[in-house]
Amino acid sequence: MNRNCLLCGVGGQGVVLASRLIACAAMEKGMFVRTSETIGMAQRGGSVVSHVRMGEEIYSPMIPKGSADVILAFEPAEAVRSLDYLRRGKEEGIVIVNQKGIQPVTAALGGQGYDGQEMLCFLKGEVKRLYIVDGEEICRQAGSAKALNVVLLGVAAASGALGIEREEMEDEIKRRVRPQYQEMNLKALKLGAALV
Repeated sequence: MNRNCLLCGVGGQGVVLASRLIACAAMEKGMFVRTSETIGMAQRGGSVVSHVRMGEEIYSPMIPKGSADVILAFEPAEAVRSLDYLRRGKEEGIVIVNQKGIQPVTAALGGQGYDGQEMLCFLKGEVKRLYIVDGEEICRQAGSAKALNVVLLGVAAASGALGIEREEMEDEIKRRVRPQYQEMNLKALKLGAALV
């Protein structure tokens, strides 16, 4: 069975590492994997989007609109921006979104306020299978603000949407993450999975 996962956020949130962990875990299971990333302005707080496609026959790294099984959104506005990719209908995909908004540079320069709440309200009205995650609190419990990517992976693994179990993701963290960060990331994964 093929699975499509779209990850979206802003530069510095760990979107690319999360997509690599998913891809490597899928390859360990013997799945064929294709990935693609858009990271143009990431270093300036711009959008980062990563496509991960897993399964038996995957010919393109790009997820067609309307066919993402799961959207992992590190920020509410990025979730809304990527919503066209979500699979709809009888077996609608799921959206897992961090509740904290990150104000874009353009809004900050213009003196406009943004906290993400309006975007979360929109998502509640548009998405049947929605997980809103208090990433700040869970990262605090895990011991690092940089663990958001792994928290969201924990939610995704526990939801079943990835076709990758939490234990398989744990193994991948042990293989791919530096030893000094493993304990914190494993805790973040477990805390994320506990939300489901």
